[in-house]
Amino acid sequence: MPEPVEPFDVPVREESVIRLGQFLKLANLIESGSQAKEVVASGEVLVNGEVETRRGRQLAMGDVVRLGPQAARVADEATYDDGLPW
Repeated sequence: MPEPVEPFDVPVREESVIRLGQFLKLANLIESGSQAKEVVASGEVLVNGEVETRRGRQLAMGDVVRLGPQAARVADEATYDDGLPW
């Protein structure tokens, strides 16, 4: 089994609004909503180190979502706007 990797940051627009299924797709950990339903229901997804079986769970800034060896962290989009020319 591959070693878990450090989570990468995935910027989201609003605090406490994104749900687990949406985040999995946004982070490119899965390809579709139906795949999100399958992996979450089967207990393959961890949120902050604990198995999560609710696809609709609301995530907060800093939450780490892990699927297999990949991991993504919910990050504040505002921190990624600094220094951009647009």
